[in-house]
Amino acid sequence: MEISTIVEPRDLQALLEFVIPYYESKDIMHDLTHIERVLKYVQKLVENVDVDVNKTVLLYGAYFHGFIYENKNKIKEWLCSQEISEDLISLIIKVAFESQKQETAETLEGKILHDAHMIEGGKTFLIVKSLITGSVRGQTLEQTISYIETNLLNKGTCYLEDAKHIFKEQQLFAKEFIKDLKEGLYK
Repeated sequence: MEISTIVEPRDLQALLEFVIPYYESKDIMHDLTHIERVLKYVQKLVENVDVDVNKTVLLYGAYFHGFIYENKNKIKEWLCSQEISEDLISLIIKVAFESQKQETAETLEGKILHDAHMIEGGKTFLIVKSLITGSVRGQTLEQTISYIETNLLNKGTCYLEDAKHIFKEQQLFAKEFIKDLKEGLYK
């Protein structure tokens, strides 16, 4: 079952109406297409998990992932208005936080969402996302290369074996890409 089909269409529409304003001003690497890419990888990871996971929590956690830090209380209020139980709200909020790259995930849903975020886009995406994001932020190419080397290479971890494999490929590709790029630019 696809993740986006686990809630009623009217509930999905209400969710989208709530989250769209939070993503409208984000760059192309962090807008709603980012959430769609993450959910694609959530789906792939869930297919190989042998225990039941709460797909509703994964769906809501993914959509709140991009604005949870600044808007936790607004998210809680909205979830309450949707008549979602306090226990489920707490889990959704926890998983949305656990999805962040720098956070430690404790729940299975948090681990899945975290890993999907880490491997979003596959092997080459880390470089693509970094170059686009650096450009949008007005960084020079040298600043973007430095950011990648300092903050992304050999940083982070994944919990699930399927994700670990993709993450390792992503890291190897990024290292080789940066090495080749620097040789082309500076030698």
